[in-house]
Amino acid sequence: MSAADDATTGSFKGLRLTNTLTRAKEAFVPIRDDRVRMYVCGPTVYDFAHIGNARPVIVFDVLFRLLRLLYGAENVIYVRNITDVDDKINARALRDFPDLPLNDAIARVTRTTADQFHADVKALGCLAPDAEPRATGHIDGMIAMTETLIAKGHAYVAEGEVLFDVGSMAGYGGLSKRNLEDQRAGARVAVDAHKKNPADFVLWKLSSDDEPGWESPWGRGRPGWHLECSVMSEAHLGEVFDIHGGGLDLIFPHHENEIAQSCCAHGTDRMANYWLHNGFVQVEGKKMSKSEGNFVTIHDLLHTDVFGGRTWPGEVLRLAMLMTHYREPIDFSVRKLEEAEHLLSKWPDPSGDAARPDAEVVAALCDDMNTPAAVQRLHALAGEAQKDAAGQATYSASAALLGVRPVIADRSGLDTAAIDARIAQRLEHLEAKNWAEADGIRDQLTSEGILLKDSKDSDTGKRITTWEVRR
Repeated sequence: MSAADDATTGSFKGLRLTNTLTRAKEAFVPIRDDRVRMYVCGPTVYDFAHIGNARPVIVFDVLFRLLRLLYGAENVIYVRNITDVDDKINARALRDFPDLPLNDAIARVTRTTADQFHADVKALGCLAPDAEPRATGHIDGMIAMTETLIAKGHAYVAEGEVLFDVGSMAGYGGLSKRNLEDQRAGARVAVDAHKKNPADFVLWKLSSDDEPGWESPWGRGRPGWHLECSVMSEAHLGEVFDIHGGGLDLIFPHHENEIAQSCCAHGTDRMANYWLHNGFVQVEGKKMSKSEGNFVTIHDLLHTDVFGGRTWPGEVLRLAMLMTHYREPIDFSVRKLEEAEHLLSKWPDPSGDAARPDAEVVAALCDDMNTPAAVQRLHALAGEAQKDAAGQATYSASAALLGVRPVIADRSGLDTAAIDARIAQRLEHLEAKNWAEADGIRDQLTSEGILLKDSKDSDTGKRITTWEVRR
């Protein structure tokens, strides 16, 4: 039995992941044989999620599915947080709801934005995480960790802030490979005069009367962003867990500072064993920004015509992301979406009895989540699915592992009788061996988004044709 075959049973895991901490591809070995724990940084809910936010959600959804296959769904814990304490949220609340009390305005912003995020990622075919903690639900833990860091000499109070002292941690910069002395030399000393080190960062800061806040030993205030994830991950996964993921832009300062807080508070040499980061997303060859006019949200792509003059199904957005390796930069373009849509239009609807995913698909994903290779193999399986029930079942299980489905459109508004008549005419041409005429009808229907599937009646042996609509 090959390693790929063993991987589908779970008896041989064979998973290798590129660890940002070591800059190497490593065999994945969980801390506990019976449990895999993964934390991924989620959205800050002040605005609709953009297409760059979609990439880590899709990437780590695929890893979540793969881990469930290899270790058993009951043995995998996936936590993705929601940041609902942030100055950007405060600013949006004051802008959008100036007549509401601040706490009510903030609640309105965070509730609406989080609800939209959930709707968007569901449309992208993503599974819900096992836990989705919110920062506001862990304030007591953040105060407690700050107190611990002060007591251990890793934090200090200055000008109304509690700051982490990066100089107190010998290994600071280990994830990002940034030299602390270089950061100190290039810092703007005048701005950071109250800090021991220009790289010191906020754990807790005071809140004014028109800002949200909680009572603490240092006055009414609110936590720093980095502190939130350290506390939420510990609460749900423990002091040291298996995998921490997010976008490449989070390596520094966010993930670096998470490690500093967590290790110094708990007295551990690491926070997570494997750090995974997906590459950046450009839009039509340019960095996405509102000034460039190419800032596109998931909601825009799904429901408006701002990108390519039309809407795009979530299935297409997902496949377009998976056609590029997660660690590579991706140029998100209309052409890429059209390529993904064309591919999906050739695939049958996944259905059939439960089966194991194809060994080659699993092996590709076990090789540092090589989704381009997995998609290529899935395309071959889609062709084989037409042949028999076993091929259909393997294809369906493999598609489910990647979380992709073909785009099947609604038949409403179509003249189904006219379509059926043209299909019947094509069958007549096939019976008469008028191949060119039959192919012409098929091609015309395909150009209209009508895809045909030929098969044989099991009783009579006659050719029968079914059809479906693809966008």
